[in-house]
Amino acid sequence: MARMRILVTGGAGFLGSFLCQRLLADGHDVLCVDNFFTGSRDNVLHLLDDPRFEVMRHDVTFPLYVEIDQIYNLACPASPIHYQYDPVATVKTSVHGAINMLGLAKRTHARIFQASTSEVYGDPTVHPQPESYRGSVNPVGPRACYDEGKRCAETLFFDYHRQYGIDIRVARIFNTYGPRMHPNDGRVVSNFIVQALKGDPITLYGEGLQTRSFCFVEDLIEGFVRFMAAPAGVTGPINLGNPSEFTIRALAEMIIELTGSRSQIVYRPLPQDDPLQRQPDIRLASEQLGWRPAVPLREGLVRTIAYFETMLRGADLHVLPAARAPVRLHGGAPLAVAAQG
Repeated sequence: MARMRILVTGGAGFLGSFLCQRLLADGHDVLCVDNFFTGSRDNVLHLLDDPRFEVMRHDVTFPLYVEIDQIYNLACPASPIHYQYDPVATVKTSVHGAINMLGLAKRTHARIFQASTSEVYGDPTVHPQPESYRGSVNPVGPRACYDEGKRCAETLFFDYHRQYGIDIRVARIFNTYGPRMHPNDGRVVSNFIVQALKGDPITLYGEGLQTRSFCFVEDLIEGFVRFMAAPAGVTGPINLGNPSEFTIRALAEMIIELTGSRSQIVYRPLPQDDPLQRQPDIRLASEQLGWRPAVPLREGLVRTIAYFETMLRGADLHVLPAARAPVRLHGGAPLAVAAQG
């Protein structure tokens, strides 16, 4: 494979840092761009000594002028507690960020990857969700800043492709977990592991019968790289995620077992618009990319738990703005952390 200069927006985040690491291992030059709202320099510290790696503090809602061969656009808060902290900024990141990165791709003739999300399906009425399903999304609810922002970004990508011939790749990412997740981000795997390791009650929303499909981060990054290497014309959208489905309660019980925790399970009301089912149909990814996830949930959880054990031992729990206080919408009650996302 020819050596390329590759831009990764959101490169200091959970997924972005693993992608930067993989691209460097494949022999490329990597420009990591991040505004460090949810990303962390700690995630890429181990890469800083590599002469082919560069970090730039930049917000994608502003134009960027660099020379690159490929773009991976991952920039956007991805957990409810973060994207609902400043919903207007979340929409701007998805929409303005897409416009700016597509403009850069147009100028440099770069192939560009969009990290879309399974949230475009909303609370689905079709199960599992194929790419042909158009979704069931509340456009005015508390999650809409993320859901509709990503849907609009997909529209922009395909319009730039049709109108200007931009070489695009649109991936719809399902629940992903692994080391470097933020402990305060409100996502279900990190929530449960931190609660279990600290011996705190494990919080389930509703009855814990919602289902999710969990993909280990290294499997997902393999899907990214294969998608970008696919022949011209393979634009997506393509689902990337693990089709093995688990209830949230089963996940909590597995984490309690693996950590040896004495945590008890407690129940809270289900947050508004939290999907009851989420499972990818990955036939397209299998047929067009030759990709299927390989890491079973139990194995991935063991590796993730080891990361959080080390973090907690060092009391390295960074507090982000979104974690400082409950978020209130329109003067109402504090917004529940969506542990199911």
